[in-house]
Amino acid sequence: MEFDEIVRRRRMIRNYDPERSVPSPIRDRILANALHAPSGGFSQGWAFLVLESPQDRERFWAASAEEEPDGSYDWVLAGLQRAPLLVIPFAHKAAYLERYAEPDKGWTDQDEARWPMPYWYIDTGMASLLMLQTVVDEGLGACFFGLPPSRVSPVRAEFGVPDAYEPIGVLSIGYPAPDTPSPSLKRGRRGVAEVVHHGRWGQHQP
Repeated sequence: MEFDEIVRRRRMIRNYDPERSVPSPIRDRILANALHAPSGGFSQGWAFLVLESPQDRERFWAASAEEEPDGSYDWVLAGLQRAPLLVIPFAHKAAYLERYAEPDKGWTDQDEARWPMPYWYIDTGMASLLMLQTVVDEGLGACFFGLPPSRVSPVRAEFGVPDAYEPIGVLSIGYPAPDTPSPSLKRGRRGVAEVVHHGRWGQHQP
């Protein structure tokens, strides 16, 4: 598939065919491509928890469940729970702090204040995007969604994840089934002229 088509076709899929699992070679390609994301100092401070057996997926949904008072997102949850593959990307801050305290980087400590941005999250996010793009290239669908803050510790405990690893979200992956588009799409996509500034803020390309 041409790259521009992958970019255009990528969207969040919230419902999956529960009868079709993700073939192992496709799963492995999705994960392998994530490792080609850029990372500061080549720290590669990421890790990925793969859940694909019915038992593991059930454990995840039980640990991550947060009741919605009005049930307004029940339709989303029902579709996501049909995904045959879940991947949880984790950011490992310590890998970056330790890497930049090495001799070739010149810092002598691991002071987090030296960092202008938390690149451990940024880089893990870019790895996640590569997975989302690979999913499209394979003809599958995926959704990146967040864990409720109150459920991070239960999920980490359920799967034995060390405290040093922080989940930045979850990817549900599978073969798409008919779903309801997000109401947020009614906002429309902002155009280039609205978000791109040339030479000076507020100056758009003629």
